Amino acid sequence: MCTLTFAWHAFEDYLAVATNRDEMLARPSSSPVVRGDEPRVLAPRDEEAGGTWVGYNDAGVFVAITNRWTRTPSDGDRSRGLLVRETLDRETAAAATEFVRGELSDRTYEPFHLLVADTDRAVLFEHDTATSETVLAPGVYVIGNTGWCGVRDGPADATERQRTETFFVPGRRPDVGRQQAENDREVLDALVEAAGIADEATAWLDAGADVLSDHSYGVCVHGDGFGTKSSSLIRLGTTRSYRYADGPPCETPYEPAGSL
Repeated sequence: MCTLTFAWHAFEDYLAVATNRDEMLARPSSSPVVRGDEPRVLAPRDEEAGGTWVGYNDAGVFVAITNRWTRTPSDGDRSRGLLVRETLDRETAAAATEFVRGELSDRTYEPFHLLVADTDRAVLFEHDTATSETVLAPGVYVIGNTGWCGVRDGPADATERQRTETFFVPGRRPDVGRQQAENDREVLDALVEAAGIADEATAWLDAGADVLSDHSYGVCVHGDGFGTKSSSLIRLGTTRSYRYADGPPCETPYEPAGSL
């Protein structure tokens, strides 16, 4: 639940996603398969709580979540992965956004960043002691534990693309938080450069896989009982694909997970 990178309307395909999931290594999970019926959903599953952290449905709606460190830790009464799974039942990003708003007014969840996107819109929720929504412009973005950064299209009369970020220093382990923010900035630089070279989404995703598996960027994590458990590469548009590494991408090959 730690590093989510994506390019929205940077290529002919409207969305390309490269993401690593960091979690307790003992927490059971299963690989992506088609789940549900109306709509059908392609997503992995957290076998402990029953939800998921990333996926898309046959209507082309994508949803993903990352952890969010916070200055003021708070508990939730429900798994964040269940929020993702139920949001994936919506037919449009607009409907998914409305659903998330309703859930956050009715239930409590631990802090998170949650992305909802389809071909028409991309919305990022930052949920903590308060909740904010950002409607994203086309561009390349990186979301981590302490905020997000991106390079996006600016106003029509802008001479350059616009860079933005919302990182904060968490109350617990502030030095680690600062380092994670710096790692995410470096990941963004690499993926913006890759977007300038790649002429289609698959080439950008291949570059994303290289970044997510390169320990010099600090986003492929190996720890005592905790680390990068899986990695996903998702392409949505005229062509849809899902490649999944069921383990840290530095040592686990990506395999096709099917498509919708």
